[in-house]
Amino acid sequence: MTSQTELKCTYIGSSVIRNITQIAMLDEEKVFAVDMVQPELHTLSWLYKAAPCFPVNGSKIKIIHEPSIFYSTLLEKCKNATRRITFASLYLGTGRLESDLVQAIGQALTLSNGNVEVKLLLDFMRGSRGKLNSCKMLEPLLNSKYGHCCQIFLYHTPKLRGLLKMIMPDRFNELVGLQHMKLYLVDNDLIISGANLSNDYFTNRQDRYFVIEDCKELCDFYNELVEKVGEFSFLLQPDGTTVLNSTTNVHPLKDKSLKFIENAADSVKSLFQRELEKCSNVEKLGKDSNADTWIFPLIQMGQLNIYHDSQITLKLLQTTPPGTTLRLATGYFNLTSEYSDALLKNCQGTCHLLTAHPTANGFFSAKGVAGGIPAAYTKIEESFIKRCNNMRQQKRVTLWEFIRPGWTYHAKGLWYSLPGQEKPSLTLIGSPNFGYRSVSKDLETQIAVVTKNEKLQTELQKEHERLFSCAKPVTKKTFTEHDRVPPTWVCVAVVLFRYYF
Repeated sequence: MTSQTELKCTYIGSSVIRNITQIAMLDEEKVFAVDMVQPELHTLSWLYKAAPCFPVNGSKIKIIHEPSIFYSTLLEKCKNATRRITFASLYLGTGRLESDLVQAIGQALTLSNGNVEVKLLLDFMRGSRGKLNSCKMLEPLLNSKYGHCCQIFLYHTPKLRGLLKMIMPDRFNELVGLQHMKLYLVDNDLIISGANLSNDYFTNRQDRYFVIEDCKELCDFYNELVEKVGEFSFLLQPDGTTVLNSTTNVHPLKDKSLKFIENAADSVKSLFQRELEKCSNVEKLGKDSNADTWIFPLIQMGQLNIYHDSQITLKLLQTTPPGTTLRLATGYFNLTSEYSDALLKNCQGTCHLLTAHPTANGFFSAKGVAGGIPAAYTKIEESFIKRCNNMRQQKRVTLWEFIRPGWTYHAKGLWYSLPGQEKPSLTLIGSPNFGYRSVSKDLETQIAVVTKNEKLQTELQKEHERLFSCAKPVTKKTFTEHDRVPPTWVCVAVVLFRYYF
C-alpha cells in the first residue's frame, strides 16, 4: 500500500494522480481530529491532508475593499519594516505611486541600517518590457548604500526560448507563461491578493486583498517559496543587467528545458513536502485554543508540472453538497473544461459566477489585437451559458458581470457557504483566474481560509455582497445586444487560442 508520505510527494507534482479523493481515503481514522475542531466543517476535512495548515485567530485577518487602502497599507508597512520585505508580483509599474513605494522600501533599509532584507520576485519578460520598466524602477535600491541587502529575482519561463523568443512580440510572449504570484510580505504580516504593483491596481482596478497579521510561520513559508523560485531565476544587477542566480547550475534558456523543469520542480516540492510533514499532526491543530481559522497555502506551477492548487479547487467544486452556496469570481472568464464539468455535472450547490463586463475588462479600448480580448471573453461566456441551458442548469448556476463606471475588474477567488449557512466558512484568495493559463502556464498561489470565526465570516459575506452589488446577471439575451456580438475574427481566435487565455 502507498504510504501517506509517498502519496503526498507524488501528489504535489502530479500529472499522474488526478483524483484527490485518494488523499481523503488515507488514514480515515484521523479525520475525527478535524471534526473536533469544527464538526460542521467535516465536508472540508480532506483539506487537512492535502496542504500545509497554519492555524491563526480570525481577528488577525483583515479584508480590504478599496485599492487605495491596499496601496496605503503596503506603503505604511514598508516604511515600518524592521526585518524583511518580500514581494512577488507580475510587475512593478513606472508611475509616481510606484516610485513612492520603492522609496518606502529604501527608507526601511536606511532606518534599519541595512537590517531589513528585501526580496522582490517579478516576471522577467514583463518586468523588463520597454525602456522604462520595473527593472529601471528598482535599480536605485541596488545602487543604494544598502544595495547588498536587496535581491531582485526575475523568473523566466523555460518555455520561451530560441526562435520562439526571437519572433514573439513583447506583449504576446506572455502567453507562453509567466510569474503570476501576488504576495506582499513585511516582517510577519502577509498581504495576499490578485493585484499587481501598478497605478491602476492602486486606484480604480477592483481586486481582493487579505491582510494576515502576526503569522510568522505562514510568512516564513511564503518567504522561502519566493527564495526557492529566486534560486532558479535571474538576478537584477546594479547596472541593469541580469545574471542567472549562482545557486542553480541549469540555465532555463540554454540547457534542456526538461532538466531545468525537473530541477526547479524538485526545489519547490521539497519545501512543500517539508511543510506537509510539519503539519501532519492533525490533532495538534485542534488543540490550539487561540485558533478559530486555518490557512492552507496552495501552489500551481503548471510549466513545472506542479498541479496542487487546481486539484484542490477541482475537489472543492466536485464535492459541493446540496444546500451549499458557492460564489466564484474571476477577472477573465475562461474556466477549464474540468472546472466547467465539475460545476455543471458534479457540484450540487447553488453557484454564482462573477466576471468582468466588457467595459470593466482591463483590455477594453486597447489598441490593435488586444482590443478584441473583451469580445473574446464574451464569446466564451456565451458558450458557457448555452451549455448551462442545454444541461438545464440555468436555475442552479448564474453568471454575473461586474460593471462600475470608471473602474476595471480583476477580483478572483471563491466563497463557500455550507448547507444551511448564509455566511461563508471557506474562501480562496490569491492569483489564479481558474482558466487554462492559471492551471497550465503560470506560477500561481492562493490560500484556502477555513474559519469558524463569526466576525470573519460576516466580513467574507460583506466582501462578496459588495462585489456582486455592482454586477448584472448574464442570460442568453445578453448576447443578442448589438455591442455584444463578437467580430468573426475574434470567434476564430477563441477557437485557436482559448488555451492560452
